[in-house]
Amino acid sequence: MIQLKAGQNIPLTADVIRFSAKASAALDVSALVVADNLRVFDTGDFVFYNQTEAPGVALAGDEVTVTLAQVRAEAKAVLLVVSADPAPLGGLGPVTVTLSESGTAAAEFAITPLAGETALICLEVYRRGEAWKVRAVGQGYAGGLAVLLTAHGVEVDHPGPDAHVQSAQAATPHHDDEGAITGPRPAAGAPLEMSHGVERLWMIFEDAARSAAALIAARDYADNRLDEELSAAVSDPAARNSPAGAAAREAAQQRHDDLIVVAEANHRRDSEHLIGELAAADDQLPPALASWESAAWDRPAAKADGIRLGELYADERGPLRIPYCVPVPLTRPLWIDTEYSAAVVPVVGALLARLRAADPTRRTRLDVIDLSGAFTGLVAPLLPLLNGPVVTDHSEISARIKALADQAELAEMAYGSDNFTPPTEHRVLLAADFPHGYQPVDAQRIGALMLRGDLIGLSIMIVGTDESDSEDETIAVLSQASRHLPTITDTPMFDPWTGSAWHLELDLLPPDPHRQARLLRVD
Repeated sequence: MIQLKAGQNIPLTADVIRFSAKASAALDVSALVVADNLRVFDTGDFVFYNQTEAPGVALAGDEVTVTLAQVRAEAKAVLLVVSADPAPLGGLGPVTVTLSESGTAAAEFAITPLAGETALICLEVYRRGEAWKVRAVGQGYAGGLAVLLTAHGVEVDHPGPDAHVQSAQAATPHHDDEGAITGPRPAAGAPLEMSHGVERLWMIFEDAARSAAALIAARDYADNRLDEELSAAVSDPAARNSPAGAAAREAAQQRHDDLIVVAEANHRRDSEHLIGELAAADDQLPPALASWESAAWDRPAAKADGIRLGELYADERGPLRIPYCVPVPLTRPLWIDTEYSAAVVPVVGALLARLRAADPTRRTRLDVIDLSGAFTGLVAPLLPLLNGPVVTDHSEISARIKALADQAELAEMAYGSDNFTPPTEHRVLLAADFPHGYQPVDAQRIGALMLRGDLIGLSIMIVGTDESDSEDETIAVLSQASRHLPTITDTPMFDPWTGSAWHLELDLLPPDPHRQARLLRVD
């Protein structure tokens, strides 16, 4: 049985597959049949306990069976999902899912949610040409099954976190007062579904990663074969300096060079295609996901399902640069690794601009802890958004963080008593200079906010040195659970599909004050 890792995919060999899952919490399994835009087609495409069948997909007890030949022809994929109702405190915990073919367990995928997720897309069974493959996904939703369903075009009775799904219907397009089409787009038509921009950009990233891995593998193979052939050519001392030996070495080198030429041509072809695809997408993407040069920043704000953090590149593999994006709301804190807060002011400015742009329908409120005063200039135009004065004295840190933690705890209590109201504001906590000046209880409360902050619409940014190896266990765990953004040039990152190395160039807020005001939407 194959032990899958996140992002890994394998071909399916049987027509009938079965999906099951186990965890310490009682789990519900379900499935979504989706189109190219990763949204359902209609009412019948969500298979769950109140609707146990769709063409080719059936739920029986705690197992989903997919008969691939019977899945609707226009479907792109079947998403296999687990959730818990009621949601356990702290999230699902470790989940192990099993995929069986012809009655035999073929693959297993262990998922360890880090941010209190209560619903997971575990596996994606998807078409690749005439064949079918399965990909290990492990994408979590701290907001629960209702948020997961809404993101894929399903309307539910109660849209709050971890809502109990009484009934479901596919969201259908409708016209707003100005006549514009809203809601999910049809499966055919536009090549990029912008309400799922993050997922589409990650698909492009996956294509780039696999092309890069093929190039790396071809180079390694050509180099290794050249070494072996050259060794063989000189193994006979009598022929080492003969014309035959020289010819053998030249032939080996030519074979090596020919392999490299073909591999680089294939990679260049792939890269040129992806560069064109990204260029076309950039003008369509909402601002939070688009480049600073995109016309999207000159148009009215548009909601996005994520934010762009920067670009991934590898100079030794050519000019392709892939947007590195993460979903919003942030379910993990963004931790900007630096010893000097002043050095990352443009990085934080870019993140604030994109977080603001991600959901223009909600007011943004900022809580800023800035002991060194590094962010004074950045925060000045954002004063109307501040939730109280900037914290500049270490003695005031605990009170500010406690206030946020208390609000999240009250929201959790309200949710537990069915009095929960989804947040109407986007809260952002910027905790700079961490952990200097912070008390141990502050780290504990930030950890608690990581688990339940989504109940008050909170995103967290931490600025400080990487504390993953801290002797303080609470700080170490918080650091390990965060998404780290390296600021040291050429720090390698590794894609989740092939393990190929990439470098991350973080987005920086442009220095021109007038342009900053436009990007921060404060002019």
